[in-house]
Amino acid sequence: MSLSLFRLNSLYASIILGLTLSIARVEFSIADDIQFNTDVLDVKDRNNIDLSHFARAGYIMPGTYPMTIHINRDSLPVAQVSFYSLDNDPKSSVACLTPDMIKTLGMKERSMDKITWWHNGQCAALESIPGMTATGDLGQSTLFINVPQAYMEFSSDTWDPPSRWDNGVPGLLFDYNINADRSTANGGDTTQELNGTGTAGANLGPWRARADWQYQHEDDSSESGSALKWTRYYLYRALPSLQSNLTIGQNTMDSQVFDNFQFLGANLASDDSMLPPNTRGYAPEIIGIANSNAKVTVSQQGRVLYETQVPAGPFNIQELSDSVSGKLDVKVEEQNGAVRTWQVDTATIPYLTRPGSIRYSLTAGRPTDWDRNLEGPVFASGELSWGINNGWSAYGGMLGSDGYQSLSLGVGRDLLVWGALSFDITQANASLDNGEQRNGRSYRLSYSKRFDDYDSQITFAGYRFAEKNYMSMSQYLDTLNQNQSDDYEDGSDKEMYTITVNKQFRDAGVSLNLSYNHQTYWDKNPNDNWNLSVARYFDVGNWKDISISFNGYSNTSNDNKDKGMYLSLSVPLGQNNTLSYNGSSGSDSSQTLGWYSLLGRNDSVQLNAGVQQGAKSSISGYYTHEGDIAKTTLSGSHQEGTYTSFDFSASGGVTVTPYGAALHRMVVPGGTRMMVDTGGVSGVPVSGNGSPVKSNIFGKAVITDVNSYYRNTAEVNVADLGDDVEAITSVVEDTLTEGAIGYRKFEVIAGQKLMAVIKLPDGSSPPFGATVTKDGHQTGLVGDNGEVWLSGVEPEGRMAVSWDDTEKCNIAFPAILPTAAANEATLLLPCSVKN
Repeated sequence: MSLSLFRLNSLYASIILGLTLSIARVEFSIADDIQFNTDVLDVKDRNNIDLSHFARAGYIMPGTYPMTIHINRDSLPVAQVSFYSLDNDPKSSVACLTPDMIKTLGMKERSMDKITWWHNGQCAALESIPGMTATGDLGQSTLFINVPQAYMEFSSDTWDPPSRWDNGVPGLLFDYNINADRSTANGGDTTQELNGTGTAGANLGPWRARADWQYQHEDDSSESGSALKWTRYYLYRALPSLQSNLTIGQNTMDSQVFDNFQFLGANLASDDSMLPPNTRGYAPEIIGIANSNAKVTVSQQGRVLYETQVPAGPFNIQELSDSVSGKLDVKVEEQNGAVRTWQVDTATIPYLTRPGSIRYSLTAGRPTDWDRNLEGPVFASGELSWGINNGWSAYGGMLGSDGYQSLSLGVGRDLLVWGALSFDITQANASLDNGEQRNGRSYRLSYSKRFDDYDSQITFAGYRFAEKNYMSMSQYLDTLNQNQSDDYEDGSDKEMYTITVNKQFRDAGVSLNLSYNHQTYWDKNPNDNWNLSVARYFDVGNWKDISISFNGYSNTSNDNKDKGMYLSLSVPLGQNNTLSYNGSSGSDSSQTLGWYSLLGRNDSVQLNAGVQQGAKSSISGYYTHEGDIAKTTLSGSHQEGTYTSFDFSASGGVTVTPYGAALHRMVVPGGTRMMVDTGGVSGVPVSGNGSPVKSNIFGKAVITDVNSYYRNTAEVNVADLGDDVEAITSVVEDTLTEGAIGYRKFEVIAGQKLMAVIKLPDGSSPPFGATVTKDGHQTGLVGDNGEVWLSGVEPEGRMAVSWDDTEKCNIAFPAILPTAAANEATLLLPCSVKN
């Protein structure tokens, strides 16, 4: 055992043994002071002992300290907590809970009304709420507050009441998603493309300003061109008291009863994401198949909502915002130039509202095209859903402008074990420029049911019928402005059938998913889309978790047919490698062998080789890196006699606040995020729900995999910390409003650990039990003859030494510290008396 370790053990053994043995001779005074028998301590100078920090349980020297607030089992942001002595007890120390702190605890209004106050009305008298306590812990920099649950608002493990929601800090952000492609055809022609989308924004208090952009550059053998467009400008903020969001600027009509279109104006609407998790809505899901490394673009009326690169095989996109509604356009661009498109209807489950609750949406403005050009007259719209009782909901809405009026009425019914059903009728009256009147109705029936006994679910089933003269607002605007693109047809919707079914055969390890959409028109051919997926997991001897899946699809649109199937077999090889076979038939048939490997926590690689249609050999590779400042993907493919292609994509962002700035990965452009501060210490690994990121050279990192109105947890990966870094606070929590930039600080100390001897100017030592602190955090406890084991020691750094509840002197460290090998020798540290 080294000399320093021996001294360390002796020091703390003396303190612990002495305090433990003295318990047998404790004498309690009226003020609950504890008097220790110091005769049992192995200390040379028993007259120079300070155990004041141990003499009163939970005692904290009066002053103000930065502390994390723990309320029952929940954690709140760091706050400045003051401790005061009571007038009738100068030796006491009581935490002061200010009115602002009380508001964040999540107590019921009637409970807060019972609180009395002291210290000039600035501190809550805890005894006014029976059972309420507040205990500080300087070692953990934490204030523990306990309040009986009867006095608290509803909360869960993942959700906090609105009184705890955080609007975040002021800041700027810029998020991007870039895709670059270079493709060379067999004839030698080379095409280069660069596409980008993203969001720029600013936050101030509860307000969020956002501007969406998209960029496209194409350069081939014949021509080149570039275009940058700002597709949307808008302001929004949360209104927690109304459980609503206010949006001003360019927006898409978000309606449960009317079709969507773009407009410039204002919208005030209920926000389900503010509700507890089990009562919230869902986000649309995009399912498809890529025949090669492909680019998938999801857009709505020309505005790109999401764009990503996917490897060959089935893909499932779940990252879309739950605020997206209406029909979405999906485009898959294969590396050989093939393009497939289809539409996804994001209609939600039947429009049911909780008993006694009201959901609403109010909108006013002028319609626009996706280039922000105004078109059409001023309009106003309102819709409402009312939960009549446990089984019934009524809903409806009105939309009106000069030349177009629409009225919708509907009813929803919870059928309990039989699912949920809704039915509505919409009457629309349109006056066209040529004097023609179009009056018609639309009928819609929706159904949803989960069959627990059969482990299956009909996620959504719907039927809609529209009379020939029925026009939606978007159809009216197209006719009014003759805004018809090359692929636009003046077709009127007639019937639509939609169904999505999920079924699990758990005993057999089989899952089945089926989706079907059939759309007919009064004056053009119908569209049909279906997708079937069957998957099974099984074991064969020592081979575990083998999976086999089959996917089949068929899309018919405007007499264009595209159908095919995809078979996949996956065999895990150890924990990080997988061997696979993929076969497809259809527009681009292929047989492919693949190998996937997880190269550590943040890197993965996929290699494929096979035969394409026409017996052409092909090879492709796909590499992904989840970096601290961006997620990047490199891919390349070659098909014999056809093309060679290389692709690069990157997604990330930069967030700037008054506390610092950081580059980071990006999940939702312009979305909610949390900046964490590691106290200027770089390289500290922190994580939220996903892969960890390391703090930058300024000690800042941004976590973007957080959810609005959920309780988000960020933590330091303590196991990956360096030997010279110690996290006093390793977990923080925050519940952020939509689009907020949260800010939380970890208490992290960086520096060496070493043995030292502290001496006062007169040659004596600080008393036994004196504390050494750095930035308010305890880094050492003085033993006999001034010996102390210190952490967080930095060259030319300073620490304070305190006893008798007072900071007495300061120690300073030399520019060159002893190395680890030299720690057998003790560092002598003079303590300069504080003036």
